[in-house]
Amino acid sequence: MTKTSELQPVTLPDKSRQPRAVWAITFAVVGVFMGIGIVSPILRPLATEMSATPAQVSLLFTGYMAVMGLAMIVTGAVSSRIGVRNTLLLGLFVIAVCALGASVSGTIGQVIGFRAGWGLGNALFVATALAAIVAAASATSKAITYYESAVGVGIAMGPLIGGVLGQISWRTSFLGSAALIAVACVLLLVLLPRNASPGTPTPLVAPFRALAHPGLLSVALVSLLYHLGLFTLFAYTPFVLGYSAVHIGFLFSGWGVCLVITSVYLAPRLRGLLGAIGATTLMLVLFAATLAVAAVFTDNPPTVATCIVVSGLFVGPLNTLVTEIGMDAAPVEGGTAAAAYSFVRFGGGAIAPWLATWAGEATNPHVPFAFVAGAALLAVGVLALGRRRLPDHHSRSVQVRQESSVSVVT
Repeated sequence: MTKTSELQPVTLPDKSRQPRAVWAITFAVVGVFMGIGIVSPILRPLATEMSATPAQVSLLFTGYMAVMGLAMIVTGAVSSRIGVRNTLLLGLFVIAVCALGASVSGTIGQVIGFRAGWGLGNALFVATALAAIVAAASATSKAITYYESAVGVGIAMGPLIGGVLGQISWRTSFLGSAALIAVACVLLLVLLPRNASPGTPTPLVAPFRALAHPGLLSVALVSLLYHLGLFTLFAYTPFVLGYSAVHIGFLFSGWGVCLVITSVYLAPRLRGLLGAIGATTLMLVLFAATLAVAAVFTDNPPTVATCIVVSGLFVGPLNTLVTEIGMDAAPVEGGTAAAAYSFVRFGGGAIAPWLATWAGEATNPHVPFAFVAGAALLAVGVLALGRRRLPDHHSRSVQVRQESSVSVVT
């Protein structure tokens, strides 16, 4: 992990209290996460043009997430050797090249291959960006809110842009993503300060050592379990609904808008009322219930579409709260915690797109939704078991005692 001093540039005028690095990285995060959602609206057109099955095109998600998760292991070692700025720029460069390659591919195998390489670029950028924002911002909870909000905006805009460009061609969607990432790369080149001398190199085994801490492992597993539902929504529902690319784009954009609003405004309020752990438990139950409704009414496209949008109300706070808990669940550096947590979340969750489409074809369309609803409920149990290993300040009862003691002192 590099020294955080390289992330302390001159701040902006008084109208903003955050360093320039926070806003530069946040903007880039939006562009990077657009790449996830940009694929959903074009899955059916791509399958038709390439004569591929739903399970085959789902590998655009599975290969992407699998490589992204596995590559998370090396992000700390890379950034601690070449610096945060260079790691972010390298990740953006890889994404842009792979998106361009996907746009000119001639076979479904080539598209899947470039998409997997895209996941490598995402890994280099994502884990480093989260640690960088946390290091540069004035408060960890505020930094995570910025990060998760940027993730939500990116995911919300991705399907819309993918759907609109997908009306021209699925190739245009990939080409547009490559252009946007190139712009983000240029902005980081201009706005981010140059690297300070790298600090002590982070060993490759650091994320695995971090996962040996029961608190971080439990949070990572919770994230994995509810992300099975999230990735299933993105990769499987376009085939269930049968909507056009642009309609899928608007649908998932609505989901993303709900995610952004609740990440920014609802998550902090829930944290204050219930504590991070209590709020996470509530959101997991509501997310599981939404997936269960989709499982029962899978044959009713309007109901499934409504469930997709409504689920954003619960996934938004989940992303913010679970990430916040995970970042201090173990006594390790932020970059190491982010890499370990993201390795489980994305690497394990990568199976969901392929498994959902395969199960839907092999059994019936209801099964994938029922499975991920059960996974979200299982996450509630995992969180309850790991609660004793998590920092006390994530509990509402502890927060109340702390606030009471402050009131007495004042």
